[in-house]
Amino acid sequence: MAQPLRVQDKSEPGKLLKVARFKNEIRRTAPHKHNNYFELIYLSAGSGTHYIDQEPHAVEPPLLFFIRQEQVHHWDLDSPPEGYVLLLKKGFLEKSLDRELQDLLSRVGNLARLPLTETLTMDQLFDLLTRECAVSSEMPGQFAIQEGLLKALLGKILALGQPALVSQRRKRDLYGSFRDLLERPGILRNSVAHYAALLNTTPQNLSNACRQAVRQSATEVLADQIIGEAKRLLIYTDKTVSEISFSLDFHDPSHFVKYFKRYTGATPQAFRHR
Repeated sequence: MAQPLRVQDKSEPGKLLKVARFKNEIRRTAPHKHNNYFELIYLSAGSGTHYIDQEPHAVEPPLLFFIRQEQVHHWDLDSPPEGYVLLLKKGFLEKSLDRELQDLLSRVGNLARLPLTETLTMDQLFDLLTRECAVSSEMPGQFAIQEGLLKALLGKILALGQPALVSQRRKRDLYGSFRDLLERPGILRNSVAHYAALLNTTPQNLSNACRQAVRQSATEVLADQIIGEAKRLLIYTDKTVSEISFSLDFHDPSHFVKYFKRYTGATPQAFRHR
C-alpha cells in the first residue's frame, strides 16, 4: 500500500513571510510538499542530495534551491547543513503593490537549483530578512521593509544567475502564461490546442514561445507536467492506473500507459513497483 504523501507547514499563523536558519540537525526527511507557500533555501555548508519531484540535485554549497508549492521534495544529507530557509505565502504578493517584485519572483520561481559564486551579499540579505521577519509586519513601515529586502534578495539572485535567466520574463510572455495555466489546481488537459485557445494564440505560436524560453515544444512542456503529476499519483496514492489516466484527461487507459512509457521508458505499474 502506498504511503500517504506528507504535507508539512513550517509557516507561522499571521505571517506572510518567514525567514529562519536552516536547522543543522536535519539529515534525512520523508518526501513531502508544502501546500500554501513557496520555499527558497540557501545553503552555505553541507553535502548530500536534495530530491525535487524525484530528481536528485547534488548539495554543493554555496547554492540556492527553489521549491514551488505543488512540488514534492526531500533531503538526504551526510554532513551538517548551514544556511537559511525563506517561506513566502501568496498573500504577501497580494498585499504588495510592487509589480517588479512579483516579476522577480515569477522568474526565480522557474528555477530549481542555482550555484553561487558570491555569498557575502547573500549572507547579509538573509541575515537582515531574518531579523526583520522577527518583527511583526503590523508595525508601522515594517511590511515595506520586508518587501524591500525581499526585492533586493530576488534581484541579487537573478544577477548572480545566468544572463538568460536575468532577461527571462516568465509571467509576461506566452510561455510563462502557459506555465501558469498548467500549475493551476484542477484537471490537466492533454491538449496543447486547449491551452493555446485559452491564451488566444495558435499551437504553433505557443510551441515557438516554449522553444525560445526552454528549448522544448509546447507538447514536451505539457508532457513534463503530466508525467510529473502521474509519478506523484503513482508513488503517493493507491489510485489504479485507470483512475490516474482518467484524472489526467486520458479517456483510454491503454493510451495513458503508452504515453507514460514513451516518456519514462517504463509502464506506470513498473514505475510504481520500482
